[in-house]
Amino acid sequence: MIKKAANAIKEADYVLITAGAGMGVDSGLPDFRGDEGFWRAYPIAKKLGLNFQALANPRWFEINPKLAWAFYGHRLDLYRNTTPHRGFEILKNLPQDKFVFTSNVDGQFQKAGFSKEKLVEIHGSIHYLQCSKPCSDDIWENKEKIEVDMEKFEAKNFPYCPHCRKIARPNILMFSDFYFVEKRVNIQMKNLKNWLNNINGKLVIIEIGAGKAVPTLRHFSENIRYNYKSTLIRINPREADGADIQIKEGALSALEKIEQYLKGYL
Repeated sequence: MIKKAANAIKEADYVLITAGAGMGVDSGLPDFRGDEGFWRAYPIAKKLGLNFQALANPRWFEINPKLAWAFYGHRLDLYRNTTPHRGFEILKNLPQDKFVFTSNVDGQFQKAGFSKEKLVEIHGSIHYLQCSKPCSDDIWENKEKIEVDMEKFEAKNFPYCPHCRKIARPNILMFSDFYFVEKRVNIQMKNLKNWLNNINGKLVIIEIGAGKAVPTLRHFSENIRYNYKSTLIRINPREADGADIQIKEGALSALEKIEQYLKGYL
């Protein structure tokens, strides 16, 4: 399958990279797979009886902003201090015209040097803020440094909307979220649509670490595969089924092996 993937990439004129939480695992980031996986990363949440879906909810910014910003402040610090693994570089160095579509909110693709003009963060980004109300569709860069008391799991400080002074929140699509400001994502989607409309050749889709629990990425990859008659390479150690080329490995391992074939070492 690795050889088939390498050949499909070699023959392609365009590469669409679709990446879920599994893409960040080799950088040391948690993928929050299942309640137990989430609770390993946040044991205090287990004590509180909160799973990821319960905690990643905009209502906390209204009823308990200290808790809300403890969760997102800790994640912000984690993502800022994480170095993208070498798999990002392998993808970036592919010679084809590339576009990235990711459900990750961690900003790792930008940190790895991918163009922000050729990137969709469909669930938003922790590196941008919006009003929790929201009083407007303004989105601004998150330059905050949130101090978190991990024992109490409380934020010692948090940002406010510069317009109405309500609590600010990350510009991230959360569960049961009717307040997400879509302006930034809409601009990114327009860029993607323009890119897809100008495709004139073979397209290959490299999907990495996109599970079935929240299938946004998988559905998107499969729709593009159908509409553009393209080849779908699915890299996933547990759920690689349903693609033209199925690689049951983690992101870094699979990408390094593909690179070896592309360079003629295997």
